[in-house]
Amino acid sequence: MPMNRAHRKLCSSEEWAQTTKDVILPWSLEDVDLGEDVLEIGPGYGANLRVLVERVPRLTAAEIDADTVALLKGQWGDRATVLHADGAELPLPDASFDSVVCFTMLHHVPTDAHQDRIFAEAFRVLRPGGTFAGSDSLSSVRFRVLHLRDTRNTVDPAALPDRLRAAGFTEVAVDSHPRRNRVRFRARR
Repeated sequence: MPMNRAHRKLCSSEEWAQTTKDVILPWSLEDVDLGEDVLEIGPGYGANLRVLVERVPRLTAAEIDADTVALLKGQWGDRATVLHADGAELPLPDASFDSVVCFTMLHHVPTDAHQDRIFAEAFRVLRPGGTFAGSDSLSSVRFRVLHLRDTRNTVDPAALPDRLRAAGFTEVAVDSHPRRNRVRFRARR
């Protein structure tokens, strides 16, 4: 994972899991119908996965880091399918999911072009009418300090709608949280 030690400690903490459950996911998924089959791209240490597995009948997670995949399989393998895969090259058939989600991971993707390939893959694996939704952090002093020597490539909220449309999405909505320095997005296939 492209994260420094302090960042890994935070993202694997119970405090982060509780923040995800109480704040990040409720805001990110407000008014989003996830459907029956959901794919999470980049679950990291599983804070989001732990909430999603309670909300949806079938959950698949695609994680790029092999050690983290082993951890997730050990914790959630009986309730979710966990794949070792790059979100930009998913080993999944076309039109497989009702929704695709990603939370607080896009800034760990090293380039905009790689992020765009993730958007294209999310579009490819969604069923017609499916939703791509998620959120990510925006840059701040605290964010930059936490990400010293990390991969850090935040998305530009102003450019994100056009990038999602270029991947094929329609009904694109992007907005920022007024106090939490976060951006959320939703788009339809």
